[in-house]
Amino acid sequence: MAPSRRVLMLCGDYMEDYEAAVPLYALAALGLAVDCVAPGKQPGESCLTAVHDFLGFELYTELPGHRFEVNADFEVAAADPSRYDALIIPGGRFTEPLSADAEAVELVAAFAALKRPLVVTCHSQLMLAAAGGMGGVRCTAFFSMRPVVELAGGTWVDPDPFGLCVADGHVLSAIGWPAHAEIIAKLLAGMGARVDAGRGGQRVLILCADYVDDYEANVPFRALAGVGCRVEAACPTKRKGEPLVTAIYDAPAAPGAAVSEERRGHNFVVTSDWADVSADDYDCVVVPGGRAPELLVTHEKAVALVREFGDKGKVVASIDQGHLLLAAAGLLRGKKCASGVPMRVVSRLAGADALETEGAVVDGKLVTAASWPDLSLFVAHLVDLLNITVSF
Repeated sequence: MAPSRRVLMLCGDYMEDYEAAVPLYALAALGLAVDCVAPGKQPGESCLTAVHDFLGFELYTELPGHRFEVNADFEVAAADPSRYDALIIPGGRFTEPLSADAEAVELVAAFAALKRPLVVTCHSQLMLAAAGGMGGVRCTAFFSMRPVVELAGGTWVDPDPFGLCVADGHVLSAIGWPAHAEIIAKLLAGMGARVDAGRGGQRVLILCADYVDDYEANVPFRALAGVGCRVEAACPTKRKGEPLVTAIYDAPAAPGAAVSEERRGHNFVVTSDWADVSADDYDCVVVPGGRAPELLVTHEKAVALVREFGDKGKVVASIDQGHLLLAAAGLLRGKKCASGVPMRVVSRLAGADALETEGAVVDGKLVTAASWPDLSLFVAHLVDLLNITVSF
C-alpha cells in the first residue's frame, strides 16, 4: 500500500542524532514515507550524526553518533518540494554551513511558502531565518538561538518545559529532542491525521539500565508517547529523575570486525521509581538491548516483573540483547523470535524458534526485533497490539 503522506528531512553531517532518527523511525512506523536528503550526498551514502546532551558542563557536550543513511536525492526533492506534506530540519552544527548553501535555503523558502508543516529544532531555526520565513513567527529553540529568532523578525518563546513544541501556523519549533513526543503529535495533526487510541491512555513501561542501546530505548519512548501513550522508564537501581548512560552500536570498529564498537550515547532519564512499578498499571513492557539486560537479568525482581507481564497476557517486546531477560523469564519457549547473531543461541536455548530475519516478528502478544535498524516495524507492531490507529 502506498504511503498516505510523504515527509522530507533535510540532513547533513553533524546533525543531532535523535533529531534525525526519532522522526524517521516514528513516522515510518505509522506508514509515512520519509525521504532523507543531503546536499552533495547520493542515496546510500551516510551522514555522520552528533549526540548533544548535558554531561555536567555549562554547555552541552557533543559526541559522535550513528551513521545515518541518505535514502533520496536532494536535487530531485529540491526540484519539486510540493510533493511533500511536511519538512523536518533536525538541529545540530550542520545548519551553519547549510544556511549558506543557496540551493538548500531555496528549498526551505519554497516549502515555507506552501504553508505546510515545517519542523525546526534546536539550531535549525537558522535555516528558516536564512530562508526569510521567520518574520512574525512565535518560535522556540536552543537558548543561544534567541538573538537569531528576534533578528529575523520572530517572537521568542522560552522552551519551558523542554518538552514544549510551539506551533504557530505551519511552523513547529522546539528546543530539541526532549520535545519529540509533542512534535510527533502536532506534526501528525498538522498533516490531517486522526489518531484513534480506542479507550486511550495505554501505558507502556520501558525497562532499562545503564548502557541500554541509545535508539532502542528512546525511539519507542518518544514514538509511543507521540500517539498518546503514557510511557514511563524504570530501572531497579535508579530513582525517578536519575539518568542512565546509553550506548551506541553502529558499524564494526574495523573492516572485517565481527562486533560493533561501543560509544557513549545520550542520557536517558528514569521517569518512575522502581518501588512504584507494577505490571497491573501497564499494558506493555519494552526491554531494549545494549548491555543493560546483563544487569537487569541479575535482578530477580526485574525478571519476575517481565514474567508477570507475560503471565497476565500483556504485550511484551524486546530488541536484540533484551531477549536475554525474556529468556530468563521463560517467555520465549515455543515462540517465534527475531534474533540477530548475538542472541541467536540464547533464544534457541530458551526454546524459541529463532528467526534470522530483517524487521520485527509478532507471535501472539510477543514482539521481537534483532536490532535498532528494525525499529520502524517494531514500533508499528506495538502500535497495532495497543489498538492504536493513525489515519488520514
